[in-house]
Amino acid sequence: MSAGTIILWRHGQTEFNATKRLQGQSDIALNAVGRRQAARAAGVLATLEPTRIVTSDLVRAAETAGVLADLAGVEAAVDTRLRERSFGLWEGLTGEEIEAGWPAEHAAWRAGREPAGVGTESRAACGQRVAEAVEEAAGELERDDVLVVVAHGAAITCGQTVLLGLDPSGWMGLTGLENCRWSSLHPNGGRAPAWRLAGYNIGAEG
Repeated sequence: MSAGTIILWRHGQTEFNATKRLQGQSDIALNAVGRRQAARAAGVLATLEPTRIVTSDLVRAAETAGVLADLAGVEAAVDTRLRERSFGLWEGLTGEEIEAGWPAEHAAWRAGREPAGVGTESRAACGQRVAEAVEEAAGELERDDVLVVVAHGAAITCGQTVLLGLDPSGWMGLTGLENCRWSSLHPNGGRAPAWRLAGYNIGAEG
């Protein structure tokens, strides 16, 4: 069996988000705005009566998950496979700083290719580990169950692409989720791909 609903929920805002710095696996906490976002969104998600909550171990995701866990009365489990995509040397930098220091690599990245020589994790590797974590957690549940996965912008985009049967190395058809917004997936009735997208970039404000 498998969960009947998967919610992929991005963490609330951090100071890196607010200042448009590439976060990656740098462990940055929520700021005051992010904590308010988490409280508001958790109030909506709690109405779905989640059966299980699984979160990245990075503090911004774990803190976001904890707000929902307290409301729903469900302990949040940690899975390190849900960490954000690593961006190597670029973590902590703005887009302008990256472009100035690595113009060719930045251009490749913006064009949808993998930048070389800066230590970034590939979209395919990130997507595979996130999708595996989601499928494993969902596979332990039943059709009436709701799984909430709390993770990160790039990690969710890459993982969701894999879950939808697409190749994150070359398919760039999803915009990133905004802070504290989520997407919803349901089983695809034995058809391929195994999951279908039911809602995207959903937020507490509608």
